[in-house]
Amino acid sequence: MKGCLGEMGFNKSGGKINWFPGHMAAATRAISRRLKLSDLVIEVRDARIPLSSANDDLQPMLSEKKRVIALNKKDLANPNIMHRWIRYFDSCRQECLPINAHSRSSVQKLLDLVELKLKELITREPTLLVMVVGVPNVGKSALINSIHQIALSRFPVQQKMNRATVGPLPGVTQDIAGYKIAHQPSIYVLDTPGVLVPSIPDIETGLKLALAGSVKDSVVGEERIVQYLLAVLNSRGTPLHWRHLIGRESEGLHHELDDKPEYNLKDLLPKRRKPPNKSDIYYIEDMVSEVQRTLCTTLSEFNGSLEDEDNLETLIDQQFEALQSALKIPYKASEARTMVSKKFLTLFRTGKLGPFILDDVPDASDSAS
Repeated sequence: MKGCLGEMGFNKSGGKINWFPGHMAAATRAISRRLKLSDLVIEVRDARIPLSSANDDLQPMLSEKKRVIALNKKDLANPNIMHRWIRYFDSCRQECLPINAHSRSSVQKLLDLVELKLKELITREPTLLVMVVGVPNVGKSALINSIHQIALSRFPVQQKMNRATVGPLPGVTQDIAGYKIAHQPSIYVLDTPGVLVPSIPDIETGLKLALAGSVKDSVVGEERIVQYLLAVLNSRGTPLHWRHLIGRESEGLHHELDDKPEYNLKDLLPKRRKPPNKSDIYYIEDMVSEVQRTLCTTLSEFNGSLEDEDNLETLIDQQFEALQSALKIPYKASEARTMVSKKFLTLFRTGKLGPFILDDVPDASDSAS
């Protein structure tokens, strides 16, 4: 059951999914042309889906280039599993570095690695081209902007550069643009639009991409994405790790927050000029704990088999109903399941439910493939 969660009934009956927007097909052709001119490629992937966020169509061409695989959003990925992924990529002879594109020190380490790999070329080439590629919404534009800030501090005399466009929706950067980041030799970083593979090999890969935000929610449907996420969490027994929260009152958490740094609530709270106050923090943290308690309780009390598709779907339906209460959504709301799905997705994507890696590390025997 674990290996075919994408084939569950709620997906089979969900209709055909058009994964591949038209403008990305043109972008793929443009990237292929630019790749031939590049000296090094930074392939940005989502650290939560290190394999599913690869662009299979470009892999043959990328393998012929000097390349660094940047596993972005490492703060959202399970650190206890990340080292296994690094070993896996090492066994494939692929340079890999987990990063946080919003962290200056993290991006600095990436640039140091890039310069190290370009060291031989730097001595004989006056101009070097570094290309950033990846599927939508893995953080390419955020990485480019961080690189710009570092470049400006290194070379303040250079001409003012335009920032790459950053947005919350996949495929927002639709033009290929170049930025000069260094002198002597001149090094240019090209930002490219994210390109999703034209044919996703299986629906589970597509659902992982949707869950990570690389496919617009409207393409798949929020409820469908959350059904898949709950199937994954339940099959892995993840909610049982939250057993310590059962019977614990929400108010008991308040005093524990006093000595902790404030959480980044930008994606969870309405936009505001002033920083969130403690009541906002308490509200979010209490909601997260209530959601975790709810999932743990429903799974603990479940008497069916997680290996049976019908039983698992029954459990997921029960969890939707329980989450409606945990997320304080009115029972008479006409779009209750959609509202549950949107809130639950936000908690997952912002790391409030904890760090996860959705892809399974391949066996050693698969490393050569």
